[in-house]
Amino acid sequence: MKEYEEKMTKAINSLANDYSSIRAGRANPHLLDKIKVDYYGTPTPLQQIGNIAVPEARTLSITPWENKLIKDIEKAILASDLGITPSNDGKSVFLRFPELTEDRRKELCKDIKKKGEDAKVAIRNIRRDANEAVKKQQKAGEISEDQQKDEEDKIQKATDKYIADIDKMVDEKTKEIMTV
Repeated sequence: MKEYEEKMTKAINSLANDYSSIRAGRANPHLLDKIKVDYYGTPTPLQQIGNIAVPEARTLSITPWENKLIKDIEKAILASDLGITPSNDGKSVFLRFPELTEDRRKELCKDIKKKGEDAKVAIRNIRRDANEAVKKQQKAGEISEDQQKDEEDKIQKATDKYIADIDKMVDEKTKEIMTV
């Protein structure tokens, strides 16, 4: 049971990580988590080659440890799926996030719901695997039918709990996106 709960927790954490990269009109340093910059021939996470700050609500500034990295940082941001054009002042790279339009907000909400549904499917698949493992144990004579029912009840309760957590995360993120 513990093994399957860990898998369910990983599914929730993956969803939370996906949601952290969805912007709600405000600048968030986590938007840059997946961006890697070519640093002496090695793809390196942006956070490891410079300082990321939020000087204003809709602006991120990236100050690299070495000034010659500015062009590489701009290239990596342009190649990413952020959809933001960086600018620089010779020392730092700036990302200015535009205000979200109503259509874009609705589009993001659909994406949030889809990711939530995908996470629920992952949880249900883990439940199925756990139930199959319990049935195999019962058929092999390792546990009784009563123990099998108890285990299946525990699995279902854990599934319900994690799905409720996902619903809550979807609602919170949707509310955050729709708040102007």
